Parts: sequence; C-alpha cells; structure tokens
Amino acid sequence: MTLNVVGIVCALASEAHHLGPATSRHDPLACLADGTLLAVSGMGGSAAARAAGALIAAGATALSSFGLAGGLDPALAAGAIFLPSEVIGPDGPGIATAGHWCERLGAALVAHGPLAHGTLLSSPRAIGSVAEKAALFRATGALAVDMESYAVAQLAGAHRLPFIAVRVIVDGAGDVLPRAVAAAADQSGHLQLWRLIGALARSPAQLPPLLRLARRYRVASRSLSAVARAGSWAPHAFP
Repeated sequence: MTLNVVGIVCALASEAHHLGPATSRHDPLACLADGTLLAVSGMGGSAAARAAGALIAAGATALSSFGLAGGLDPALAAGAIFLPSEVIGPDGPGIATAGHWCERLGAALVAHGPLAHGTLLSSPRAIGSVAEKAALFRATGALAVDMESYAVAQLAGAHRLPFIAVRVIVDGAGDVLPRAVAAAADQSGHLQLWRLIGALARSPAQLPPLLRLARRYRVASRSLSAVARAGSWAPHAFP
C-alpha cells in the first residue's frame, strides 16, 4: 500500500521552524510529528529542485514549497497569505497548483484572514527594487515572487504528484529588499549574522530598509505560524 506523505521544501531554516519541531530522518531531511517530510534547501531553484528530489526519493507523494515571498501586487501587504493557483518561471509553461489541495487548505486558513490567489512568479535572483517589482507585475500579472516554487512544481509535474505553494508576503511592492539579506543566507538555508554585518559595512545605506524589513518580517512570521496551526497538510493534499 502506498502511503500518503507530503514533502515540504523551505528555502530557509527560519521558515521551516514555524512548521513545528522536527526529528532528523537523514540529512538534509527531517520529519514532522504527523509524518510530513521537510527539507531546508537553501535559496534558489537548483537547490529547491535537489531538495524536492530528495523528498521524492524518501517517499513523498505530494510536494509543496513553503515560506516567504516578495509582493508584486501593491494590494498585498506584509503578512498576507498567498495560495497561488499557478506558478510561472522565467521561461517554460505555467504550472497549475492542485486545486483541491488549495481549496481544503484555504478553508482551514480562512479564519486567519483574507487569502490571496493568483499567479506566483519564481525568479532566478532576488527582486529588490520597487521599480523592478512594478515592471514584473505589469509584464507577468504575478501577484508575488519567490525563487524556489517553480522548480519544485516542475519536479512534481514530472513525477505526476500534486503540488501547491504556500507563501506569505514579507516585503511588499513598495518595499526595497536590501541586497544584504540575500548575501546573508548560506547554501544550507541559514542566515549568517557575520555576512549581514559585512554587507551592511560595505553599504550602510541598506540599514533603513533592513530595519523596515525586520518589522515586516515580524508580521509575516505570525502568518507563517498561523499556517502551521491549521494542522496536518496531508488530509488536505489527498482526495
């Protein structure tokens, strides 16, 4: 009998910890109390694809990407929960998410507040400037941007597995994402304080937007925790 197992890819350890305590299964995978498999990939599509492949090899029969995203739609404020109906990349066709899974998870989350639905763009690099966010919104119609979901969606499609992305807006369309944030993340998905300090030392002008982002992050963190409190994802994932 095939077990129904959800595998979740998080780019950063700070995103993954909202899902609850995890026990190590085999590096770099961990297992949540309900049997959900969790992989912290590090940032970027290539890293996310490797993590998704490891989850499938470990028995995952549904995939999700979970974490933060940058807002492209000015209507989305920090803390907004985004359940995309479609994920697009810089090239290749758009990939629809699993509608039944989004609907069931959305019903469990609706008490937290309004949910956004629409297109999520995955970019090969961090999108930091307000002008570039506005240009991407006009060009693609995507409501938000991340760096990992499209790669996970592609692998799920290749293996005919259901896929969703669950993203919470941290920097809105009108917020600058400081380059120091991307520079501070290492390949294992951990934020290194010394890297952040070094980036700020080289460019002190990034400090005000970084402090603003810290306030946005506190709001977004509450929404990430709200998603985790909605309970096990497996009952929502499988019809």
